[in-house]
Amino acid sequence: MAISQKYGRTYHYPFSPGTESDDRIQYDYWQLLQQMQQIVHTEKLDGENNCLSRYGVFARSHAAPTTSPWTETLRIFWQRIRNELGTMEVFLENLYAVHSIEYKNIDHHFYVFAIRDRDQWLGWEETKFYAALLDLPMVPEISVLKPAAVRSHFEKELLSLASGKGTFQPHDAKEGYPVTMEGIVTRNWNGYPTDAFADNVFKYVRKGHVKTDQHWTRNWKRAKLNQEGGKYVDFH
Repeated sequence: MAISQKYGRTYHYPFSPGTESDDRIQYDYWQLLQQMQQIVHTEKLDGENNCLSRYGVFARSHAAPTTSPWTETLRIFWQRIRNELGTMEVFLENLYAVHSIEYKNIDHHFYVFAIRDRDQWLGWEETKFYAALLDLPMVPEISVLKPAAVRSHFEKELLSLASGKGTFQPHDAKEGYPVTMEGIVTRNWNGYPTDAFADNVFKYVRKGHVKTDQHWTRNWKRAKLNQEGGKYVDFH
């Protein structure tokens, strides 16, 4: 039995080209967006979804805390802040191990994208507030806006944003050439109940973003930071 509820599966926009066979699509996204006072677009990062709670550090499965080598530094950090979490669960993108994208301009390995407290996902402003208290950076915020009145205008703008270079200078991990950002995650600026997750968070992912397979963990490498030997770097 899981210690807590894992992060929900984020539904794709119908016009997201990076879908795979087991992905889900939110065909009603436009009607759902119209019900939101404000939304935020954030950059989708190519890492591992990790959760910090009072019970430990978790990967996608919440059956037991993770013990992977690329979460060792995060688990050390968790030891320092676990008593401050209370009932909060902090979800972050772990860039410690390079996946399909290698980021050439990062100062930190762990970037918060959501916080859950019991049966409620916190609003974006609250999420940024608590992340700052824990001394953790946020995923890159692209824009905050009220959805356009015309669906085609919204989709055109999102496609334009998704073709951007990305905040952290993303490169193809295998070939080494620069690539565009992996995608965009859109969420309701306000908080919402956990059982309404699929109606409040959507994503656009570019085609061909996944270059790894199930064996990537055998030869993984650690992502380099701009300030090696700094505050957030391990010393092995």
